Amino acid sequence: MAVWLNEFKKNKNYLLCVDSDGCAMDTMTAKHNKCFGPSFVKVFKITKNTQNVLDRWNEINLYQFSRGVNRFKGLAQILCELYPKDDECKTFKKWTDEARELSEASLKKQIDESGGETFKKALLWSQVTNVAIKSLPDREKKAFDGVREALKEAREKFDIAIVSSANFVAVKEEWERCGLLELCDCITTQQDGGKAHCISELINKGYKPQKIVMVGDAFGDLQAAEQNNVNFYPILVNHEVESWKNINLTLEKIINGDPVDLKKEFLDNLS
Repeated sequence: MAVWLNEFKKNKNYLLCVDSDGCAMDTMTAKHNKCFGPSFVKVFKITKNTQNVLDRWNEINLYQFSRGVNRFKGLAQILCELYPKDDECKTFKKWTDEARELSEASLKKQIDESGGETFKKALLWSQVTNVAIKSLPDREKKAFDGVREALKEAREKFDIAIVSSANFVAVKEEWERCGLLELCDCITTQQDGGKAHCISELINKGYKPQKIVMVGDAFGDLQAAEQNNVNFYPILVNHEVESWKNINLTLEKIINGDPVDLKKEFLDNLS
């Protein structure tokens, strides 16, 4: 059963880090279409060009290199686009750029220290979004076909860690319900810090970077891997099942010390 980052201890020589939304879980599109975007429109009282705003939200969070960005970073981007002269929006973006941890807990702390209506609305939006996500039917919150089989095979030689920028409660519930949490050794989410930071902390458990693989569907996953000099395996958008089917072939190459570079394939898929 997966444990917290600070409780986790290295068991095997190899480590597989797996992102959640849009990577292992076929949940990303539904969450943004039905939860994140509509909650943003509601909480921030967007009344003009609503559909354009929702379309732009999806571009930022699903279809550009910013795909999979932390929810508060995505919020800051669209706020600054909609209200480029608003000082509080600029302050909120600055916080998302500089804070080590981007979570509701860290946001609450910031509100206690400096207040600000944008920060308060951001917290409310996040909370409303969490309720909406929890209300999604189970058919909208499932793993991609092949994930369980791939993780079960990889587990023979790899420790497995969830490395996600999403909300802890949602990630834990989804992986548990899909029967995947039992295949994992460690779970890290937004309260532990960014993905690059979490991978760095996992390296400190005693792994060699060349024996670590980050599995992700977003540009931020690639960046987190590159910042730590670990391997990257892409789950290609609209080709997720095929990607999971082929992952263990790549893992075998890494175990054998063969070079693996799938960056161009990944970038071509997102562009």
